Amino acid sequence: MSQNPFDALGGGGLDMNALLQQAQQMQQQLQAAQERLADTTVQGTVAGGLVTVEVNGVGELVKVDVKAGSFDGGDADSLADLGDLVVAAYRDAKSQADALAGETLGPLAGGGGDEGPGGNPLGQLGF
Repeated sequence: MSQNPFDALGGGGLDMNALLQQAQQMQQQLQAAQERLADTTVQGTVAGGLVTVEVNGVGELVKVDVKAGSFDGGDADSLADLGDLVVAAYRDAKSQADALAGETLGPLAGGGGDEGPGGNPLGQLGF
């Protein structure tokens, strides 16, 4: 079968080369956005600055700062509190990183609330 099955659609069919170029361009844009996110950091802080953590734009923990003299290393309760504060600070930073990723990657992934035919978000197939 040497005929293009898309000829029946009229207008000469589908330009696969143009479609492939567009897909490659989108992939390059997505990769560049992901690299920018990996290089960007946000901070999460709790308890008035007792614990601050830094997370990159893809959610990886890159730094933890604990205010000197705030916790007793010999006291189990104090160390448990420190652990809880580190987790809370991480969650704060991670939510900021997630929001940043949504802003950065959303347009590339078809997000942003735009809808296409049939009420489906643009960029998603209606299956």
